[in-house]
Formats: sequence, C-alpha cells, structure tokens
Amino acid sequence: MLVHAIPSNVSYEFAADVRAGLTRVGQKELPSKYLYDDVGSALFEVISHLPEYGLTRADERLLRRHAREIVDRVAGPVAVAELGSGSGRKTRWLLEAFCRRQRTSYYPVEISHSALVMCQRELSDIDAISIVGFEREYLDGLLEVAAYRKNGEHLLVLFLGSTIGNFDRQAAVSFLSQVRCILQPGDSLLLGTDLEKPSSQLIRAYDDELGVTAAFNLNLLGRVNRELGADFDLAQFRHVAKINSEARSVEMHLESMRKQVVSIPAAEVVVEFEEGETIWTESSHKYSAEELFETAGIAGFRCEVQWIDEEWPFAENLLIAE
Repeated sequence: MLVHAIPSNVSYEFAADVRAGLTRVGQKELPSKYLYDDVGSALFEVISHLPEYGLTRADERLLRRHAREIVDRVAGPVAVAELGSGSGRKTRWLLEAFCRRQRTSYYPVEISHSALVMCQRELSDIDAISIVGFEREYLDGLLEVAAYRKNGEHLLVLFLGSTIGNFDRQAAVSFLSQVRCILQPGDSLLLGTDLEKPSSQLIRAYDDELGVTAAFNLNLLGRVNRELGADFDLAQFRHVAKINSEARSVEMHLESMRKQVVSIPAAEVVVEFEEGETIWTESSHKYSAEELFETAGIAGFRCEVQWIDEEWPFAENLLIAE
C-alpha cells in the first residue's frame, strides 16, 4: 500500500476565519470544519460509538449490507475518492468489494492529518489497493484527485456520514453542483444523509450523557488557544444543542457563562462576550427521503438508487452525474 499525504498550511486561513466569525454583527460563529483537528477527530471517533448517536452505525450498516450492490452499479474501471474519510473504518466494506473486482486507487481527502494516518492504519491490510491521501479541503482535494484520473477511468466520490447536513440547503445544492462540475458524465457520488427524526432523539444524540460531544465542541476553543495564542477559559463556556425547527436542523453552540473579554493575538482581535451570548459552531440539517431526489436533480445528478436504514433513519444515495 502506497500512502502520500500532501499537506496544506491552514494557519493563516484559520486566523482569518476566527477573526471574521467572532467579529460578526449579531450571531458570532466559527466554521464547523475547524472542529476536526487531531483532538477533535479523536473525540468524534468516540462520539460515533455512543449509544445516543446512532448515525454512524446506520451509515455502516447500509454500507456493509449493500456494498456489493453499490459496486455492481458503478461501471469499471473505477477510482474511489472520499471527502472527509475520517478513520476509513466504514469505507472498508466498499473498498474490499471493489478490490475483489479490480485493483483500486483510493484517494482520501481530509483536513485532519491524524485522520489520514488513522485511515492508513485502518486500511493497510487490504490487498490490491493503492492510497494517496490529500490533506486538503473537499473541493481542492477533489480537483487534485481528478488530475490523477486515467483515461477511461470512472470516478466514484464518497461523501458519507451526515457531512452534507453541515451545509444549509442552499449551500448544499451549491456544493453538490461544484462537485458535479469536477466530475465527468457517468461518474458517481455516494451521498450519506441523515433523515428527519423526533427532536428528543436528536438532542440526546448531540448532547450525550457522558459529555463527549460537549468536549468535542469545547475543543474548538482549545484549538484557538493552542494555535492562535488565545486566552479562552474553557470553564467559562458550555456546550448547547438546540433544535431549529424552521431550518430542520440541530445547532451546536458554545455559550458564554459570564461577561468576559478574550484576546486572540494571532488573529489580531479582542472579543467581548455578554453572559448568555453564544458562538454557533455547527448545524446538522435533516432531510426527508423524497427531497433528496430533487436536490440531486438541481445539482446536475440523477439519484439512481436510495438505501434507507430503518433502525436509525438514514439514507445512502447513489447519484450519477448527468
């Protein structure tokens, strides 16, 4: 197995995004992509095992049960790219099925170096596979993957879990349209989407009893301290999960427990917080199964088949580039 991690320097962009997000008029916010540094990625792996958070297990059940059918529906030869691979654990079912058919190139795209390392460890025992990892944001990494495409080779892009739910609906269509622009007609996208479910179930999933999700969220402030020299007192912020019924989403916030001032030297900013003021760190939008067909069509895809897990309502959608 060959692994090349191609790094990128995100410190300047991180500082700029922190400055812009925390000086916004009205709701302060930080981009959710920054939750996934080495510590955040490790914490999210723990979250995926929590009894309250059934999403990852639903994703894995569908991939395990339908891996052969998914592979059979994708014409070969095929290269596989994954946006946000994480540890690569749930991707194993698909890659093993592909490698029984052909030697397969796999391109994980991740902003977390530690996640790429975990991915290599997880998949190192699969025969007939080569891996080139890209330490990049999604679209930048996919553009580089497309440059590796061999003549006559189809590309299957994996966007698993519920990451598309981190975009609002308009932004999700825009993102999928940009993915489509990189692909060629006949290429495929396997898109994971979390489906609507009772609010009480969602709150438990995003504010678990052990407090792992709270630690995951608070680690974002820890990362600003570590990388940008800030003086956030994490004990003076608390994790909050709440339902946005209009947007059909769960929001994660960090709430200031008192009036305070935080200095962030590398971002060249001093930020004031009122008691009860929050930083919006992530949204997870939930879909109906039916609307995904329309969303795919607007973005330039055809939803060829949809598999739904009944235990934890979740869908894998195989989209074909028109």
